[in-house]
Amino acid sequence: MAKKEDKKRKYSRETFLIHGNPYDEHWEYAHHIIPPITASTAFRLDSTQRGSEGFRKFNAPNAPGGGDKPIYIYDRLAEPTVALLENSMQEIEGAQSATAFASGMAAISGVLMSLCRNGSHVVAHRTIYGCTYSLMTQWLPRFGVEVDFVDLTVAGAAEKALRDDTRVIYLETPANPTLDVIDIRKIADLAALVNKSRPEDNRVMVVVDNTFATPFCQRPLELGADIVVHSLTKNVMGFGTDMGGMVLSPIELHPLIRLARKDFGGVVAPRAAWNILVYGITSLAVRMERQIATAMKVAAFLENRSEVARVVYPGLKSHPQHSLAIRQMKDFSGRFAPGTMIYFELAGEGHALIDRAQAFLDHLASQSYAFTLAVSLGVTKTLIEAPALMTHSAYGDDACGAGMSNSAMRLSIGLEDPEDLMADLDSAFKVVAG
Repeated sequence: MAKKEDKKRKYSRETFLIHGNPYDEHWEYAHHIIPPITASTAFRLDSTQRGSEGFRKFNAPNAPGGGDKPIYIYDRLAEPTVALLENSMQEIEGAQSATAFASGMAAISGVLMSLCRNGSHVVAHRTIYGCTYSLMTQWLPRFGVEVDFVDLTVAGAAEKALRDDTRVIYLETPANPTLDVIDIRKIADLAALVNKSRPEDNRVMVVVDNTFATPFCQRPLELGADIVVHSLTKNVMGFGTDMGGMVLSPIELHPLIRLARKDFGGVVAPRAAWNILVYGITSLAVRMERQIATAMKVAAFLENRSEVARVVYPGLKSHPQHSLAIRQMKDFSGRFAPGTMIYFELAGEGHALIDRAQAFLDHLASQSYAFTLAVSLGVTKTLIEAPALMTHSAYGDDACGAGMSNSAMRLSIGLEDPEDLMADLDSAFKVVAG
């Protein structure tokens, strides 16, 4: 069958989400409507020389990568189904290379271990996912890597935090859970300016966690970021059934990041990769469009409630970086796409406020049909949780300094009817008001 590689370039990314690559040099499957899945952890080798060549590529960080046709040996190194997922994410994000991992945290760990060495310095936004914060405060220091947390929404904060040994500027935008929106272009321009006087092996690399936005709402590489990481477990998968992570990087870092995956063992299983590819990616656009529309309605509803002190959603005009969000968060057609996550805090003070927040969540957990009290996010069901008490408990007493209230709630909008969501919220508000 003739290749259709050139034809797909004429179609939108939404259409590409559905069809993917009809041909791949790694694996001929052009007659399959649905991509096949592999079920072998090891692959037959035609000769000792072929096996030796394959291992040599993976054991040498500077070995040729990207465009070379792979030699499949063992699925911790590479395998066809995972390669299909990588190729799709690479195309959607507009990256030079992609490496899939077992989880988002495996992807983040792999990137930081690849870029940093003993004596390196990392500048990170003050508010990030709790497990990433734990990695940076509990584990990186053991390897001689120092991390400073600063508010990257403040003009000049990143520039002031940079040092001669700074290797990474790390951020999430929108940030988890506070939904701070950080100017990727401005951070990337700063790094580019600094890098003019630095050797190639000591460049400042801008790493963006794009999990909340997904490539549907934002493509950080187009805005100048060097590396993008994802927890595919969330919105990209969309159904809460499989875990995965992804690193999108420059081609020169491709061998090193794959070496980190091989040696640290954070490889995604073929079955999980296949599910993300076949179910998650193909439905991403239609899911996100529906969830964003609902999030706008629910955020506006919350903003008008007297029981709520603050609502943060990039789609609201009240968001501190709303104008930046409009410029930066766009779908494939250039329309404003503010995402599916909402952060809000109940009104009140002191311990009574914390008690009210817990009563509010407990009521939703026990009485609501449309809400689920659970961590994770980006699935077809609407999930709610208390970050300071759950996903971001690693911050401890530093939660307030990172912009999180103990009464705050993180809301991940699903595919339910928005009227049902607002009715269940109204019921919970009546309980805490009484």
